[in-house]
Amino acid sequence: MTIFMDYANETRRAVLCIDVKSFFASVESVKHGLHPLQSEVVVMSRGNQNGGLVLAASPKVKEKYGLKTGSRKYEFPRKHQMLIVPPRMGLYVRVNGLINQIFQQYAAKEDIHTYSIDESFVDITASYHLFGTSVYEVAQKIQRQIWDELRLAVAVGIGDNPLLAKLALDNEAKDTVSHIAYWSYESVSETIWKIPKLTDMWGIGSRTAKRLNTLGIYSVYDLSQADVTLLKKRLGVIGSQLYYHTHGIDRSVIAQKHIIPPSSKSIGTSQVLERDYTKREEVELIIREMTIVLSERLRQTGKQTSCVSLSISYSRTEQSKSWSKQLTISPTDQTRILSETLLHLFREHRENRAVRTIGLSFGKLVNQPYQQLSLFDEPERQVKASQLDKVVDQVKSHYGKTALFLASSLQESGTYIKRSQLLGGHQRDSTS
Repeated sequence: MTIFMDYANETRRAVLCIDVKSFFASVESVKHGLHPLQSEVVVMSRGNQNGGLVLAASPKVKEKYGLKTGSRKYEFPRKHQMLIVPPRMGLYVRVNGLINQIFQQYAAKEDIHTYSIDESFVDITASYHLFGTSVYEVAQKIQRQIWDELRLAVAVGIGDNPLLAKLALDNEAKDTVSHIAYWSYESVSETIWKIPKLTDMWGIGSRTAKRLNTLGIYSVYDLSQADVTLLKKRLGVIGSQLYYHTHGIDRSVIAQKHIIPPSSKSIGTSQVLERDYTKREEVELIIREMTIVLSERLRQTGKQTSCVSLSISYSRTEQSKSWSKQLTISPTDQTRILSETLLHLFREHRENRAVRTIGLSFGKLVNQPYQQLSLFDEPERQVKASQLDKVVDQVKSHYGKTALFLASSLQESGTYIKRSQLLGGHQRDSTS
């Protein structure tokens, strides 16, 4: 017998999940006087190099050439009419601000949640009746206003809660003529249960999907009919949460900032190098620089990490595959300890190959109100190192990221100084 939920006691809200189609490429199209949906524009990092990375491609490029985010320049056809432009993160941030100003005409600031630079949730439960006779009509007005004022096309998912709005956006709205879709509690069996793959469900990645597969669950519908007690036993709280999500249940309220998915339990960064790094000391310098940046982020969040990860990808000219290793440590936020640990991982697993991409991640984040001293290091040294980190953070906060840096970063192989001038990992624009 099919399991259905009783939604009589569930709160119904009017939530919009709004996404700008191919945001970076669309903004560049508009700036170049082109139609964002008809132009052939590619935003590319290091576009003058054969290994240049596609950061965004206009819909026409995706359709005509099969290129997408993550494609490389060497994958481009020899003959094309694409306009290749460098990223201008400052411009994209400003345009995002203009979009949010439009949202604020329809909802209070606390009812708006910026999910990413190109996607936002807007809860218009308390205000939609001021602008139209239905939520759908208001969604159309917002969509039309963004086009009229900014010439950007947006897709809108509408739902009785943030989850349903997000699923409506990702699984229907982006592919419809109107670019608007509404998913309600009553439509769950015809919408959520028909989502093709487990990984198309919000909150389910490949690892979680594999764990569900071991339980005989291969589809969203299978998950909705599973034993919730067993799911919680095998997957913990996330198991029962996913079960209720397949029934469209989500009690988060945007104004309370309880938007799902929950805040990340890890932070990370990665860097595609401008050339192949063949010397060990060159790679180690980049690891040190990246550790400095990531440990600063860690301290800013008031967290400490108890699991560090390092991933290395080699040049495409090498035969070796990429690798990723992690190590559990005592909770810490100290740059010196984290740097030493990551360098240990690199030295233990490195191959004599040309490195092109480096990734770091700090996981299993914990709140640590006091400094936990290690038994394997002198207490006084640990305290001084922690104090030094705080002083360095304060100096950089006041005088800028390049006020203090490793002397070795002045070497040709160093990237810290150059990357400190970037925004979101990409070049700022000097003009709008």
